[in-house]
Amino acid sequence: MTQQQGRIVRLKELDRNPVHFFLDGKGFSALEGDTVLTAVLTAAPWLRLSDFGPEHRAGFCLMGACQDCWIWTEGGERLQACSTTVGEHMRLISAIPESWP
Repeated sequence: MTQQQGRIVRLKELDRNPVHFFLDGKGFSALEGDTVLTAVLTAAPWLRLSDFGPEHRAGFCLMGACQDCWIWTEGGERLQACSTTVGEHMRLISAIPESWP
């Protein structure tokens, strides 16, 4: 697994089971029960690129209202990262897939 250098650092609840996931083809680990947003931001400095420019996005409201935390699976499914639980071997991408409608 890739060494984690994320935006946030976990200080508590370190005793939960690990969950392994992939972001842009690189392997990372999170903890069981983490949201996708938490999992990604403990591993990476940002969640995705803005839909409207080159800026990086890291989520905003953390409760599903602002629509700023969309991320995609390698299969093209769009997920709201702040309200989706990370799953074992989940494969995520931070850029809008070319096949996205």
